[in-house]
Amino acid sequence: MKKLVCLFAIAALGGCGAQTDDLVTYVVEVKQSTPVSIEPYPEFQTQPAFEYKAADMRSPFKRPRNIAVQTVETKRENCLQPNFSRQKQPLEAFGLDALSISGTFTSRGKMWALVTANDGSLHRVTSGDYLGLFFGRITSINDGKISLTEMLPDGAGCWQENKATLSMSSQAGENDNV
Repeated sequence: MKKLVCLFAIAALGGCGAQTDDLVTYVVEVKQSTPVSIEPYPEFQTQPAFEYKAADMRSPFKRPRNIAVQTVETKRENCLQPNFSRQKQPLEAFGLDALSISGTFTSRGKMWALVTANDGSLHRVTSGDYLGLFFGRITSINDGKISLTEMLPDGAGCWQENKATLSMSSQAGENDNV
């Protein structure tokens, strides 16, 4: 009985075939009726060969041999300079945008602030301490703010003072004074 059912199933499936005659004729008609239009290749005009006539001249990428380059150094006397010889404090490794105030407190009449760096370390600072990349010295701590004076180079060998603040409401990376 099983053999008969299998034989019947094979015969039924064998009779199923795709009838694609109409599809084949349609494809042939479309191919015959569609004009093939290929644009011809553009014709290029030949250009005359370029002659390099500066072979005996100096290369623009090399310095002139006999001409000394004059450097003008303007040294300004008695201009503002940071103290390069002092030992740097730990918070001077971070920019102001990488620091945030975690809190403030008073101990023995002196105001202190807790400053968190973006590496997760917590530091205690007071007036006179240094923080930031530009020799920032803390001038005051009050109302959740740290006021400091930074030293910025002016490009001519001297330094300019710049006032900056670090507030408790800002998070690390959100300070507007950088």
